[in-house]
Amino acid sequence: MNPARSAPLLILVLCLSALSVFAQNDMNYFITRDGDKLLENGREYRFVSFNIPNLHLVEDNMEFEKTNEWRFPDEYEITDALESIKRMGGRVARTYVISICRKDQPNPIPCHVRRPGEFNEEAFRALDKVLEVANRVGVRVIIPFVDNWKWWGGREDYAAWRGKTADDFWTDREIIEDYKKTVRYVLNRKNTLTGKLYKDDTAVLAWETGNELFSTPSWTKEAAALIKAEDKNHLVWDGLYIGQKELQEEILNDPNIDIVSSHHYPDQFNADGMAGNIKKWKARISGRKVYVVGEFGFIPLKEVEAVLDAVIGSGASGALIWSLRYHNRDGGFYHHAEGSGGGLYKAYHYPGFASADEYEERALIELMRKKAFEIRGLKVSPPEKPSAPSLLPIESPARISWRGSAGASGYNVERAADRKGPWEIVGMNIDDSLYGYRPLFSDRYAEIGREYFYRVVALGAAGESSPSNVIGPVKVKEGFLVDEMSDGSRIFALDEDLRFVSKEPRPYKEDASRLKGAAGDWLIYRASGPIRSAEILTFMEGEEVDFEFYLSADGRNFVRTGAKSSRYPTEVNPYGYKLPVKYELTDDSGKMRFLKIVFKTDAQISRVEIRHGQ
Repeated sequence: MNPARSAPLLILVLCLSALSVFAQNDMNYFITRDGDKLLENGREYRFVSFNIPNLHLVEDNMEFEKTNEWRFPDEYEITDALESIKRMGGRVARTYVISICRKDQPNPIPCHVRRPGEFNEEAFRALDKVLEVANRVGVRVIIPFVDNWKWWGGREDYAAWRGKTADDFWTDREIIEDYKKTVRYVLNRKNTLTGKLYKDDTAVLAWETGNELFSTPSWTKEAAALIKAEDKNHLVWDGLYIGQKELQEEILNDPNIDIVSSHHYPDQFNADGMAGNIKKWKARISGRKVYVVGEFGFIPLKEVEAVLDAVIGSGASGALIWSLRYHNRDGGFYHHAEGSGGGLYKAYHYPGFASADEYEERALIELMRKKAFEIRGLKVSPPEKPSAPSLLPIESPARISWRGSAGASGYNVERAADRKGPWEIVGMNIDDSLYGYRPLFSDRYAEIGREYFYRVVALGAAGESSPSNVIGPVKVKEGFLVDEMSDGSRIFALDEDLRFVSKEPRPYKEDASRLKGAAGDWLIYRASGPIRSAEILTFMEGEEVDFEFYLSADGRNFVRTGAKSSRYPTEVNPYGYKLPVKYELTDDSGKMRFLKIVFKTDAQISRVEIRHGQ
């Protein structure tokens, strides 16, 4: 070869090699193992990232009127989740388990396994989409086969289908064969979108025998042997709950096990602290198996940094914090408050928001991003601009929502009298994580009788996105007063015993801004014009006694008015959900400007929307 011509070619090859080093994943290759190291095409593979339990099945669709909080994610949501991981420098996301329906109870969960050996095609089409998007975005996934716990159905439910107990799961031949049916089905499923068998898909980093299992060595060895026999391409991850159980010597000697992991939370026994135990376990496992911190969390930022430093310094292959929830296709994010950690912590939202500073979300996200690059020996890359959001259909300027953009820290809502502008900002730096399962913005200054066009621009550390689609013309038929109960600024007068509360939002459909009262407590709203209608969202805490409602023209003389009530009890109640009750009232008098709401029992108000004329 001519040396003069080979020099540019050599430079090109070196540049391409450098790019491949910086790429988060090369999806042309499976992840393999050499001793206690993961490899991607011969190079060591390490990661710092997140668990995304809802990646293939949403358990947090907490819209007020829904009685079933479960649904499957769509392509937008899955892409948002994995794009968020990618933008944080993550390479991997761990899902929650392959769910199974309960035998003798209501089944709101659209389970993957309807009963042993019978599988839900719709559920697996959602998982097909996860793998298709994972390949496209370039983020790998870890999938556990079964749960130790009740949340999505687990070993107890496999056993129940055979009329046996949860502990029989480890030894009973019928139950073991039922578990194997699920494993075989998953590994040999042909993806309806890509045509690949799951066992031939490089988007899967590893198969996990289960989540937080109390398994016996003999059960684990049999499960691992089955996975290896059916799938020659992928690694096997032991799902033993290290942290509640000790390492099992038999597993460390099993050639079919590639990866062992530990889970770390503040309410479990960690005599030496999380970082100390990580170092201890890595030293014991070193040279024999890959070691990953599969879950950890609900701890202050300094302790998170200590955990990540212990992982990076000890040579462990990776760490996955609990947990990330992604954007909701109906606007905003999915939310999930956690009981552990003193009820302080919630699922994280990328890129972090001031509304979650109580548990250091913005700093946590930044730390995770920094460590995701550090574990790979790379400098932190500059952030990318968010892509354009997608404005959803607008029924009224009182209820404006959009599909958010990965990496956006806020949004400007813009309004114009003409589709082509000029545009004015009517909502600045709106936080789409603030109010879950609610309209994201109300244009309170929209004038009755006017028509407007709307669009949204995403804001991020690297700059603004291009504008969203334009929606309009939107006719303003009436004025409105919207109160999300975050403070008393929209209330005309209120009883001194009422309290604004934000703690423990899970039983209140993840609403973190509520007004708590008891029988006899009251509050009054004053509208800018004659009240036409009102909608009040509430939660009953004790005895189900309806609120009372009164209207007044002058704020002194009130007349009681009727209201339609609608109740939305959840189909199954594992979290102690309170009863959601919606009240709707109307008035045609054209005179009433004041609305008084009176508590008749222990209850909380979630949202008030009053519509009025001029």
